[in-house]
Amino acid sequence: MNNTTTINTFSKLAIKSSSELMFGKAPKPAKCGFNLNVGGGQVFPEINFTLPTMLIEENTWPAVVEQYQEIGEMLVRSAKRLHLPGLMVEFELLPPMTEKPEWGAEITNILHMALKRANDEYGLPCALRATPTDIRDGIRPPVLRSGREWEALAASMDRCAAAGADILSIESVGGKEVNDEAMLHGDVAGMIFGLGVLAPRDMEFLWDEIVRVSTKHNIVPGGDSACGFANTAMQLSSQSMLPEVFAAVVRAASTVRSLVAYERGAYGPSKDCAYEGPVIKAITGAPIAMEGKSASCAHFSPVGNVAASMCDLWSNESVQNVRLLSGSAPEAFMELLAYDCRIFNKALEGGSEQAYQSLLVESDVHLSPQALVLSPESTMRIASAIVREKSHYRMTVAAAREAVSIIRDSVRSGELSLNKKEATWLDRVDRELGVLPQDEGTLIDSMSANYGHLYLPESYGL
Repeated sequence: MNNTTTINTFSKLAIKSSSELMFGKAPKPAKCGFNLNVGGGQVFPEINFTLPTMLIEENTWPAVVEQYQEIGEMLVRSAKRLHLPGLMVEFELLPPMTEKPEWGAEITNILHMALKRANDEYGLPCALRATPTDIRDGIRPPVLRSGREWEALAASMDRCAAAGADILSIESVGGKEVNDEAMLHGDVAGMIFGLGVLAPRDMEFLWDEIVRVSTKHNIVPGGDSACGFANTAMQLSSQSMLPEVFAAVVRAASTVRSLVAYERGAYGPSKDCAYEGPVIKAITGAPIAMEGKSASCAHFSPVGNVAASMCDLWSNESVQNVRLLSGSAPEAFMELLAYDCRIFNKALEGGSEQAYQSLLVESDVHLSPQALVLSPESTMRIASAIVREKSHYRMTVAAAREAVSIIRDSVRSGELSLNKKEATWLDRVDRELGVLPQDEGTLIDSMSANYGHLYLPESYGL
């Protein structure tokens, strides 16, 4: 582990107003790969793909390799056909590819060589993000800081970096074992405990290692994602298993654990499924990847346009490499992203970005509290609430309470309508946030009865 980590503290915002929180522009652009400058004045597509339904084992591995070789050829061909100004490619490792690090490294190299070819042949600015799977929760309670799963994950990150990845990212799972249970019961205190006490401790441990590996290989430590927390809440709410207002509060609260990556040395671009990205951008100035309507191949959401309004990379999340009438699904979705990005960039070129951003936001923001808390104005309020606090626990509580205030203000103004059940839940969430203890030590003690069997204190340095 890196014992000389420099800790970044964020006591003020990098972006001062919602009007400055714009797609394609970040105060601290990230240069990576083959001359790709993310956040420097353009929006680029980030294409993400996965295998069709198939086994991944020794005897099928040649067929797996063939799938990614086909995708690599598609990237070279389609980026030229679509006249892309730049391209980010994300390779999300599937669990067997992380468990066997040489497999993940082999696919990383295939994709790296495809992008090198595109850059050599026609000058495409491009980069490759590798995202190993966080396999540390394979056993319960999760053992996060030692053991076979941790060793495989650490080896996978190192080997992907050596094989040609330009950015390392992850969707980490620390605290999820408690947060999942708390959300099933609508337990606000349990949710805050998982997100604001346990998860940041794991993020510190994990991101010290990711930054160390990235520094060793001279690549970019990208961002983490609260996908397993906030996107889980979003999907549960879409199935009427969780109130939308609860999911919206989880979304805001999830920002703090993702911010820890930047405290430990990450500088983006953030992960596409991290819808908390706009708040990260406002606080740190780092560029962000986002996903929305063009990610419907992977999941549905109520935030399809508002998510686009502040992006620097625009992603499809992930699509299986299956055949459509037009061609392969990854190629079809790359075309969708390319056309989306053309509009972003034409707006930036013509000085009409404020008008276009307004259209994106206004089309979504009044239809769901989850969209509401992602607007540029809401983002600034949540970011401001976070930087006023000192501890991760208090930051998480502050973000959650600000989300409640944002929803209440919008309901009072008539811009958002809540049914009786949602309104009752908003009152309940507000009430339960209001009685949380000031110090996290008291919360930790009170959580042992309900959640102590789910997690190992030593996995969090407790």
